[in-house]
This record gives sequence, structure tokens and C-alpha cells, in this order.
Amino acid sequence: MHSKDQICHEDYQRTADWLLSQTQHRPKVAIICGSGLGMLADALKCQDSFKYSDIPGFPQSTVKGHAGRLVFGELKGKTCVCMQGRFHMYEGHSLSKVTFPVRVFKLLGVETLIVTNAAGSLADSYNCGDIMIIRDHINFPGLAGFNPLSGPNDDKFGPRFPPMSGVYDKSLRKMAFDICKSIGVSQYVQEGVYCMVGGPNFESIAEAGLLHKLGVDAVGMSTAPEVLVASHCGMRVFGLSLITNKVVKSYEDNESVNHEAVLEVSKMRSETLQVLVTELISRMDINNNTA
Repeated sequence: MHSKDQICHEDYQRTADWLLSQTQHRPKVAIICGSGLGMLADALKCQDSFKYSDIPGFPQSTVKGHAGRLVFGELKGKTCVCMQGRFHMYEGHSLSKVTFPVRVFKLLGVETLIVTNAAGSLADSYNCGDIMIIRDHINFPGLAGFNPLSGPNDDKFGPRFPPMSGVYDKSLRKMAFDICKSIGVSQYVQEGVYCMVGGPNFESIAEAGLLHKLGVDAVGMSTAPEVLVASHCGMRVFGLSLITNKVVKSYEDNESVNHEAVLEVSKMRSETLQVLVTELISRMDINNNTA
């Protein structure tokens, strides 16, 4: 990361102060919606909504299926903020910009981050429409040196060398499984390892074979940077992948994937995801405060 990409603490604070001046909501939970999953914000009551283009310092989302709005509101009496659309490396954003909202959320008082994404399955037992609770991740750009924490460490947010073991909160994962059983959807809920690749192209067959051998269950082009920064800030993290396609692993397979098909599967499972996330938040132990 080049020095010109560095964002100082005052930049995050300036954005947080602007948002705090525009809404009475003081969220404890933040939700980042993946491709086609922005409907999670629709469940929020007493909404205050802001276009990314109106928020000082916020990047812009350019991908179909990402609305580009920040929505504040209440879910089962818990105050939340929801990103309808995230930012990606492949859009040309630096990783400090991709993760900019996460540190702003921390300054707003957020304690728990929920991340969702659309992903392709590598696990042979997964099917399109399955929901994968993320147990762990492999951050391929991070392993290659593309890391949002590169550069001078901001000690106000977290330590220089943060651990990544156990980053996806075990108690929230267990709670999610219990909810899935209670609402009768456990037959298509999995738990596994998510891998982030840079995109924007989908994986070659050789790349898919490599990831499969490494134990990757699902692959996508996001999530790991936001999770890394949230963990660095001391937030609890819970992650969901919606399996929207099966990654092609054989040269004899004539199947191919496209973004429109991804959005169609997202639409199909939208109601289930909304119920799951809503119930998870309702069961969280959160001290709700308003301004």
C-alpha cells in the first residue's frame, strides 16, 4: 500500500461525527450486505438512510446488486446500521477505502459486525442456495501482501500484530445454528472455510483445483479485509456466505457462472437470510442506547 492511500484517524472521525449529527440512532450492530443481499436493510424500522455519495469520505459502490446506501434503524428493538453495498479491490479501491466504513462503525459505537457475501462452492457436498456459516477464512490477497493494516499502525484502533485465530465468534455461530434448527432450514445450512480472491474474474479450473486442495469450501471476492479490520478494532464478527453457484473444477464440465445468476440465487434465499439475521440480532446481548 502506498502512503497516498493512508487514511488518518481524523478522517474516520470526521465521517463518524457527520453521521452522528445526522441521525439519532447509535448502532451496536453493523451489517455489510453482499451481492443481491441488500434486502437485509429493508427489515429495519425507523430508518435513516444516506446515499454513499452524500457521506463525507465514503467511497462509491459500482457493482450491480449493491445499492450504495447506508441505512440506520431498529431490528427487534436493537439499533443497527446496514451497508446496502460494499466496496471491492477489483473496483480500483485501495484496501483502506474498502474497509473505511468498518472503522467509522467502530467510532459510532458498533460492537458486532455481521458480514454477508455471495460465494461459489468448492465443497462437493454444497448446493446452490445453501447458506454457509463462516468458520474461518483464507485471505489470498493478504497472504500476497495486500492488507488493509499495512502501513503505520493506528494504536487507537488496535495492536500492530492482531491475531486472526478464532476471529469468527464461536458463540454467534452456535446461536445461528440453533436458530436455523428452530426455523426449519438446517438442511441447507453448512459451516466452512471462505476464501477471498482478488477478482473480478471468476476462478480458472486450475485455480479452483488449488483452492479445493487447500480445504476451501466457498470462494468470493470480498469479506476478509472488513473482517480483519473489525477484529483489529475489537469487534465480534459473524459471517454468512450464500452459495450462489458451484465453482467449475473439471475440464469436462461445460457449466459457467455469471453475475446475473448469482443475483437470482440471492433473491431466492433473501427471506431466509433476513429471518436468520433478524433472529440472531434479537438474541444478542446488547445494551441499546440512543442519543
